[in-house]
Amino acid sequence: MVGNLSNEINDFADNYIFNTLNHIEDLNNSLLIKALECFETKNSYQLDRGVSESVCEVDWDSLLCWPASPPGTLVKQSCFEELHGVPYDSSQNASRWCWLNGTWDEYTNYSQCQELKINIIESGVEITTTLYFVGYTLSLSTLIVAVAIFLYFKELKCLRNNIHTNLMFTYMLTDLMWILATGMQASMQTDMSTCVVLFALLHYFHLTSFFWMFLEGLYLYLLVVKTFSGDNIKLRMCLFIGWGAPSLVVIVWGIAKSLTTTVDQSFQNVALYKHCPWMVNNAYDLLYQVPAITVLVINVGFLFMIMWVLITKLRSTTSAETQQYRKATKALLVLIPLLGITYVLVLTGPTEGPMADLFAYVRAALLSSQGLSVALFYCFLNSEVQNTVSHHLSRWKTARSIGTNRKYKNWSPRSRTESLRLSQQTNPHGKRESTVSATTTATLLGVKPTPAI
Repeated sequence: MVGNLSNEINDFADNYIFNTLNHIEDLNNSLLIKALECFETKNSYQLDRGVSESVCEVDWDSLLCWPASPPGTLVKQSCFEELHGVPYDSSQNASRWCWLNGTWDEYTNYSQCQELKINIIESGVEITTTLYFVGYTLSLSTLIVAVAIFLYFKELKCLRNNIHTNLMFTYMLTDLMWILATGMQASMQTDMSTCVVLFALLHYFHLTSFFWMFLEGLYLYLLVVKTFSGDNIKLRMCLFIGWGAPSLVVIVWGIAKSLTTTVDQSFQNVALYKHCPWMVNNAYDLLYQVPAITVLVINVGFLFMIMWVLITKLRSTTSAETQQYRKATKALLVLIPLLGITYVLVLTGPTEGPMADLFAYVRAALLSSQGLSVALFYCFLNSEVQNTVSHHLSRWKTARSIGTNRKYKNWSPRSRTESLRLSQQTNPHGKRESTVSATTTATLLGVKPTPAI
C-alpha cells in the first residue's frame, strides 16, 4: 500500500511529466558495455594492423564507436537508436572528421540525429497528460480569483478563511509549477540546474498542500467533534506547520538526493543530455513521501470522526430520512477534496487493458481538478462569500446611481452604525473568528452548529 500511495503522491513527476525517462544508472550501464566493446575492437585492430601508414584509429566519443578511417575524410555512420529512453531516427547519420595527421576531431556532429516523437509517448499517456494540463489550468484560473476575493474583502478575514486561502495558494503554486515543469520537459530546452530547481519547488509546493489539508482537517475536527472554538488554533502555528515543516522536509530530502544522485560526467558536454538527475528514484524519496502519507492517514481519520458526528446529529433531527442522506452525502462530497481524500480514492486500480487507461483518465481528472473543487465549494458557492460580494456590488451600484465616483468608505454614517453594532457583539478575547464563520462552516456541511463548550 505504501508503495502504491508513494507513486500516487509523485504522480506529477514520476508518471506523467517525465514518463519518457529510464533510470540513468541503466543508461550508463548500457553505454559502458558499448564503450568496452569499442575498446576491445580498438585493441584487436592495433594488434592486427601492426605498423603501417597513419590512420584514425578506432575511437569512442561517449555515444558512438568510430571505426578506423583513412586520414582527410569525413566519416559518417548511423545515429544511435535510443538515448535516455528516447528513440531516435537511426536512418540519419552522425559525422566526424578524420584529419590528415591521423587524429579524430574532438567534435562529433549529431545535428541530424532527431527524436522519433511519434513513438515517445503512448496515446493513452498523451490523453492523460492533456487531462492533467486542462485540469490544472482550470484550477489555476479559478484559484487565482478565489484567493483574490479572500484577500480583498476584509469582512472575510478569519482563521477558517485564512486556512482556506493558504490551501488555495498552495494549489495555485503547485499547478503553476506542474505546468512549467511539463513545458520544460516537452521543450527539452533547459539546463540541469533549472530542472533541479523546478523539480524541488514542485515537490515543496505539493507537500505544502498536504500539510494545509491536514490543518483543514484539524480545524474541522476541533470545531465539529470536540466542539471547541477556532481560538484553539493560532494562525502563527498554522503558518509554521503549513509552510515551515514542508521546507524542512524538502531541504533534508534535497540534500540526500544531491548526495546520492550521480551523473556520468561524460554526458555533461553532450548536447543530447537533456534530463534531470533528480528524476531518478531512490530510497531517500521516502523522506518526502512518508510525511504526505502520514497526512493522508490522519485526514482519513478526521473524515470518519467528522462524518460520524454529522450523521449522529442528522439522525437526531425530525427531518425525513432521504433529506438526512442528502445532507450527509453533500457533507462527504464537500470534505473529500478539502482533506485530500481524492488521493486515497485513486490509490490503486487496474494496470493493464482498457480499464487501466480509463482509470488513468479518471485519476487525472480528479487530481488535477482538486483545486477547482476547493475553490467552488469554499469560495464561489460559500454563502458568506456570496453575501459579502453581493453587499459590495450593491454599494457600488448605489454609488454610481447617485452620480458619485467615490469608492465605498468605512466612515459613512451607516457604516459607523454597523461598526458600533458589530463591536458590541465582538467576543471578549478580541479574536476575529466570528460566530458567522462557525455557522457558515456547519451550514456548508449540512447541519446546525453546536454551541461551543
